[in-house]
Amino acid sequence: MPQPEADDAERLAIIVVRSGGLAGLSKQWRAEADADHASRWRELVEQCPWDAASSPAPGADRYQWRIEVHRGGAPVHQARLADGQVQGPWRTLVDEVRQAAPPARAAR
Repeated sequence: MPQPEADDAERLAIIVVRSGGLAGLSKQWRAEADADHASRWRELVEQCPWDAASSPAPGADRYQWRIEVHRGGAPVHQARLADGQVQGPWRTLVDEVRQAAPPARAAR
């Protein structure tokens, strides 16, 4: 009997959505942690200051970021950040997700 790669209840998915800019378009990236890399993704997620994330101030032509973490299909973390707030561990997480998945148009 084949073993599943990762328990579905523990499967980690990270979604990054960037919206705004001059054209006002949204792009979305989604990374799912496979069994071999799950601990690395959990480490990246845990380094982010989720409780300290504040809503971005609106601004013309500025990017806004939405970062979501789902475990087993259920949301566990969500943050909305202005472009200037995507620094440190946020930047590392965003960059890793963007490298792991090609961008797709985000549904509005």
